[in-house]
Amino acid sequence: MRRFESLLIDEIPALRRYARALCRDPGQADDLVQESLARAVSRRRLWIGQRGMRPWLFAIMHNIFVDELRRQRASRYDTGAVVDPQSLASDQDAELLCTLSDFEQALYRLAAEQREVLLLVGLEQMSYRQVAKLIGVPVGTVMSRLARARERLADHLEGETKPAKIKRIK
Repeated sequence: MRRFESLLIDEIPALRRYARALCRDPGQADDLVQESLARAVSRRRLWIGQRGMRPWLFAIMHNIFVDELRRQRASRYDTGAVVDPQSLASDQDAELLCTLSDFEQALYRLAAEQREVLLLVGLEQMSYRQVAKLIGVPVGTVMSRLARARERLADHLEGETKPAKIKRIK
């Protein structure tokens, strides 16, 4: 009982970091974390101790996030709120703040599925296999989404917006 609670508490910073990256809005991110924790506590009997706490919690958060996307019938869980880059790095020079702002804007231009995979692999340092299991897709799909996310992120940062490639069928 105590082991579950202490492991759950240890994962809150990672949950908050991931939720803020997914939602973009701190209020929505906090709601997502709270809902994830409440669901985890109510379903603690489903947690298997040998399986890591983080993948289990991230799977719960992912499912809540996707359910909310479906409810909203929108392509993104986004209110348009922007995190102030100065709150992240108050002592940095103006160029670094512009770079952070540009990166944040480029990140949120990605499709939610691509952004999610990019954050799980890049920020949370999960393996492709872990991400695939967490979001319920094949490893190849994770690799494909990650490659597209990286390509589009680079394009956005370079100021390019490439049109979608259309295959001609004769």
